Formats: sequence, C-alpha cells, structure tokens
Amino acid sequence: MVSKLFIKQTFPFQIYDSNINKTISFREVDFDRDVKLLHSWMNENHVVPYWKLDLSLTDYSIHLRNFLKCEHQTLLIGEIDGVPISYWESYWVKGDIIENYYEFNEYDQGVHLLIGDKDYLGKGLIYPLLMTILSQKFQVSLTEKVIAEPDVRNEKMIHVFKKCGFTPIKEVELPDKTGLLMFCERSTFERRWTDWQ
Repeated sequence: MVSKLFIKQTFPFQIYDSNINKTISFREVDFDRDVKLLHSWMNENHVVPYWKLDLSLTDYSIHLRNFLKCEHQTLLIGEIDGVPISYWESYWVKGDIIENYYEFNEYDQGVHLLIGDKDYLGKGLIYPLLMTILSQKFQVSLTEKVIAEPDVRNEKMIHVFKKCGFTPIKEVELPDKTGLLMFCERSTFERRWTDWQ
C-alpha cells in the first residue's frame, strides 16, 4: 500500500537559468496532450535500447494510462523556453520496485529521465534540467537522498548523474535491465547546486 506520508510536489514550476540563458520548466504529463509526443520519443533510436517502450500507439497508450494512475510517481515533461524536450518519472522509492534492492528511507525519492527530442541531444541541457528537478525534490525537507538506477550500458547518463552529485552504489538486476543504483545525498547536491548557481 502506498504511504500516506507522500508529499505532493507542486507542478508546473519554472526557473530562469542564467548559466544557459534559458527558462527551464516542468509540468505534469497530460494524456491527451502528450501521448503522441511521448510515443514518438519512445521510438527514437537513442531511447529504444534503454526504455524498451517502442510499442504501437495503442499499446503505449495503455502503458501511459497505467503509469499515470501510480500514486507513488509523477510523470513530467521538461521544457526549455517552453519547448517540450524531455520526459521524467519523478517517484518515491517507497511503493516502487527499487525499494526491494536497498534499505531505503521513508522519504527517499528517485528519478528516470530521457531527452526525447533528438535535436536537443548533445547540447549540454541535461545537466541543468537534472539539477533543477533535484532542487525541487530536495524542497521536501525530510528527503535526504535521491536515487537513480540507469542502465549499466548507458555511460552518458551515468556520467551526467555523477556530475550532478550521484555516487554509484551497486549493480541491481531489475526485471527490465541491469541497473546501476546511484545515490545523491542532500549535502552533496547542495554543494553542487551552490557551485552551479
């Protein structure tokens, strides 16, 4: 059963990032508005190997509707200057399958992400996007750790997580992949965030 202690974070939100001179914003996924966009992203060559959701639109629609019903997670679209370029699953560890793989704290949070629009790959935007979502997660005062478990083959994503303050902990055999469990502690993130600002 999903904990009643989950704290609903507020979306949409946005910040202006002076390092990249762009507005970063996050909003919740709306099925009718976003299903075709997300379906197209899931079929991009750079996404398929790690997400394995290159389904028909009908099957992906079923998947998305089911995910939108999950109480322990919030599905988000990340935007740059109002242009949707990324997909995020912001979740509480409690209630997620990853809770079975380490001794978690009640308020640990996690994140999955992808850059969907290939025109924005390699532009250096994933770092400010991830830093921004982490800053939002750590607004929950009881959260001391945010986790990630990228596919062990996804070296670029692992590098980005490390750059944002995540430390590799161990490999975990998940149903759909071998993941690298990574932790980002509040104290480490706050130092990175200060340096970024």
